[in-house]
Amino acid sequence: MIRRPVLTLVAGLAVFFLLFPIVVVVGIAVTAGTALAFPPEGLSLRWFADAAAYEPFREALVTSLLVAGLATALALAVGVPATYAIHRRSPRGRNLLQTLFLSPLIVPELVLSFALFQFFLVQAGIDTLSALVVGHAVLLLPYTVRVTGASLMAADPALEDAAAGLGAGPLTTFFRVTLPVIAPGVVAASILSLLTSFNNVPLSLMLTSRRVETLPVSMLSYVQTSFTPMVAAVSTLLLVLAVAVALVTERLVGFQKVFGKSGS
Repeated sequence: MIRRPVLTLVAGLAVFFLLFPIVVVVGIAVTAGTALAFPPEGLSLRWFADAAAYEPFREALVTSLLVAGLATALALAVGVPATYAIHRRSPRGRNLLQTLFLSPLIVPELVLSFALFQFFLVQAGIDTLSALVVGHAVLLLPYTVRVTGASLMAADPALEDAAAGLGAGPLTTFFRVTLPVIAPGVVAASILSLLTSFNNVPLSLMLTSRRVETLPVSMLSYVQTSFTPMVAAVSTLLLVLAVAVALVTERLVGFQKVFGKSGS
């Protein structure tokens, strides 16, 4: 009985410190003033309209969505088969392969971004958009391998053995038996990869150019020269987008299937 008030107080303080920055950002976004200030000087939606009309933000949003979608697709195309090979085929050097795919989580992101910058833009000379897509895919590979790997380990191998015993080939078994079973893990990896790529700053900052910028980099460039609440309005819209993605995921799939199964 003595510990409960203490735990309640600690939990309340934790929730406060987690939510208060969001309240501040939303409050600044709806201010009627012209500067970053909290509490807001009146209420207005003018900064949302200004953000929607600001051409650099709109172009950067399209770039971010394109890069996140392509990088996620590429990471899944490489990561899911690699995960299946690691956990089901037991190749030689299995631990080495797993460590290789998880290495982007170990290497500091600034070091990884500099290495990708040197390789893609300096030595290979590929265009900025392709460098962003491939760089983000490299960054997303660990999430794909970890999440789908957890889902695959929870799946019953007997289902695949039964399909093979009935005459199904490896590809048929994978697409008609294994993939439907690990679908929640693939969905979880897709959501996590999309959000990670869309919100990435260090890697995007190193691989972007003046003509091709992602939205976080464009926002960072904007706050270096302007102090209007427009960035707070964009941040609020991104927060609403993240909540919308969570609600749609819960509605269509369910968090228990998406995250609970892959994390078991």
